Amino acid sequence: MDAREECACPDCHCEVHADSVVHKGLLYCCEACATGHSEGEHCQHEGCDCAGEPAE
Repeated sequence: MDAREECACPDCHCEVHADSVVHKGLLYCCEACATGHSEGEHCQHEGCDCAGEPAE
């Protein structure tokens, strides 16, 4: 895996790593991104606003 690969969430710019979440064969930075923010949960990484307000 490329060390600079980005999360598969369309609006997320977080990097994925070896311990990232795999969903349907794609890599995501966190469970919220992997589920498509299905319940409105935000990306778990500080400063990312791919689902609205950034995590604190």
